[in-house]
Amino acid sequence: MNVATGSSPEGARDRGEVASARGGRFRVEGRHRSAVVGVLSGGLSSEREIATRSARAVGGALRSRGYRVEEIDVGRDVAIELTRRGVEVVFIGLHGRYGEDGCIQGLLEMLGLPYTGTGVLGSALAMDKWASRQVLTASGLPVAPGVLLHGDRSPLKLPCDLPVVVKPRGEGSTNGVSLVRKAADLEGAVALARRYDGDVLIEQYIPGREVTVAILDDVALAAMEVVPLGEEFHTYEVKYTPGREQFLLPAPLGDRYEPVLDLSVATHRALFAGSYSRVDLRVREDGQAFVLECNTLPGLHELGWFTAMAAHAGLQFPDLVEILLDRAQLGVRETRREETPR
Repeated sequence: MNVATGSSPEGARDRGEVASARGGRFRVEGRHRSAVVGVLSGGLSSEREIATRSARAVGGALRSRGYRVEEIDVGRDVAIELTRRGVEVVFIGLHGRYGEDGCIQGLLEMLGLPYTGTGVLGSALAMDKWASRQVLTASGLPVAPGVLLHGDRSPLKLPCDLPVVVKPRGEGSTNGVSLVRKAADLEGAVALARRYDGDVLIEQYIPGREVTVAILDDVALAAMEVVPLGEEFHTYEVKYTPGREQFLLPAPLGDRYEPVLDLSVATHRALFAGSYSRVDLRVREDGQAFVLECNTLPGLHELGWFTAMAAHAGLQFPDLVEILLDRAQLGVRETRREETPR
């Protein structure tokens, strides 16, 4: 990853306590060092390749710290595999459908296995680009004007003049996303998005900087600007090909830097994003920022934006992985109605 960096915050670098930005302080506790850790890999989504990268990196980091790791290539028999391998806690290395949308989280809740990342509600909400927009708008947080085409019978309509961004309602890694500048290209862009989801979101294109913010425990670690080289748009190929993007860390936002961090934390909280997330935004030249989405399982691999920002904030990768595992938990509280004796 080609990252142009400024100064990093000072702090401890040992395995006990590590420092982070904005007053956040994180400690590697090793709560699950005696447990069998299941690292979920691959999966059933269009982001399978990226998930495999994340899981491989996470598994290697945990093994370097002495953990007993079982890497599981997730299929529809994942519950059987988790039980067969004696897994006691789960590190979710998945991305996209079935992994980031609440499905695997619900299964793990039923199995009683603590897991990393966001719970069922936050996962489902953040993955649904239309539902998350409604929550952010109700919370007073800025999003680009947009409309939803529900199913293939919805009439084609726009929220504004061109250009617009056309995207599937529930997909990640820029799969099925198009920047449309000409009316003649609109129907093709909608058809492409529908290959990934029956519902399609059309949003106003916001010119300006693309900025992403890493959040851990409600603390914004850093904001980074991502610049596609030779392109105007972050396609899947641009995102996951080394050398196709430049990263400016910290993002050169001047006096808008702190407000962008604050907006990202507010987004994280509004969407119930749990222990960590990555919030993506567009920042216009006048400094106005708009939330694009919240990623509740951001990539943890060699090209991962979250890992670069965490390193800038003082969290080296093995420490980061252990800290995320320390926060593995179940979100559903079991309750039973007590019968009153007659």
